[in-house]
Amino acid sequence: MGAGGRMSVPPSGKVESDVLKRAPDSKPPFTLGQIKKAIPPHCFQRSVLRSFSYVVYDLIIASLFYYVATNYFHLLPHPLPYVTWPIYWAVQGCVLTGVWVIAHECGHHAFSDYQLLDDIVGLTLHSCLLVPYFSWKHSHRRHHSNTGSLDRDEVFVPKQKSGIRWYSKYINNPPGRFLTLTITLTLGWPLYLAFNISGRPYDRFACHYDPYGPIYNDRERVEIFISDAGILAVTYGLYRLAVAKGLAWVLCVYGGPLLVVNAFLVLITYLQHTHPSLPHYDSSEWDWLKGALATIDRDYGILNKVFHNITDTHVAHHLFSMMPHYHAMEATKAIKPILGDYYQFDGTPFYKAMWREAKECIYVHPDDDDNQKSKGVFWYTNKLD
Repeated sequence: MGAGGRMSVPPSGKVESDVLKRAPDSKPPFTLGQIKKAIPPHCFQRSVLRSFSYVVYDLIIASLFYYVATNYFHLLPHPLPYVTWPIYWAVQGCVLTGVWVIAHECGHHAFSDYQLLDDIVGLTLHSCLLVPYFSWKHSHRRHHSNTGSLDRDEVFVPKQKSGIRWYSKYINNPPGRFLTLTITLTLGWPLYLAFNISGRPYDRFACHYDPYGPIYNDRERVEIFISDAGILAVTYGLYRLAVAKGLAWVLCVYGGPLLVVNAFLVLITYLQHTHPSLPHYDSSEWDWLKGALATIDRDYGILNKVFHNITDTHVAHHLFSMMPHYHAMEATKAIKPILGDYYQFDGTPFYKAMWREAKECIYVHPDDDDNQKSKGVFWYTNKLD
């Protein structure tokens, strides 16, 4: 994550063949401690006032968009509202994605020095976006603890060839990819929360709303109830709004932007962990540092700033997730010389990258050679025949 309001880390000028070049998969010649020493100490300092300033800024912008939409759109001559409402959904959804990112930061205890304050802010903001804060906080922490592991990672765990569905070869074409991406971006987030779709396989049904599900341990169950209560409270509020204002009003003002938030959340996460250059590891090769480095920074243009640079400082975020987002840009610049080829950045526009990755990254497979080490390192491929 990075500093909202600052410039993105500049692209490295790589041509596509270099961007797609495999990242190193051997044990890094540096330690986490050496990486941390390269970062200025103030980058790890959290400020309540500065963190809240981003919350206030985002909510002011969202309120302005809401005010314009609800006070002026109905005055426009037909058929202009059919144009202005989708524009509102897009821009408001982007702003609320920034709010989502701040709540995500609370889950990492990167918002302030006070865990209770972080949880109160995160629970409030995430619940308003129908995200079960504590439920996702705990599963996401496990994702950070097991990134790049085929056995224990929590989300967007790539399939091996044996796990590919029989129909995959029939949708490995432009219409099939379009359909797959559409379903993923619109339904992927609620399906993950409710049914653990694309998540780590468990030995029984896993659901983020179930306090007694296999995702959580006994100490976490009370907080899952609290998350569920937050979702129920917001859902009831939306019901009362629908009764008072009408379902169409709620769908236009709230539902449209929420779809955009969910789509960007899935897309951002997908592109951070899905790339032809990134290795994945089985238990024989995985360790935490190698896994944390098996992620990639992306460039979303002006949206980097809107999303508080969660998009283009993700490598630093995986190394030091308690670092506040407004320092991660400086930290990224500081660690790049240390990481060298282990630092991955792809400046391909996200809409092009989304299509390319959907085409090239179907499943993971180790290289076909006699090197025993390579048997534990898996790379994306799209060869289904």
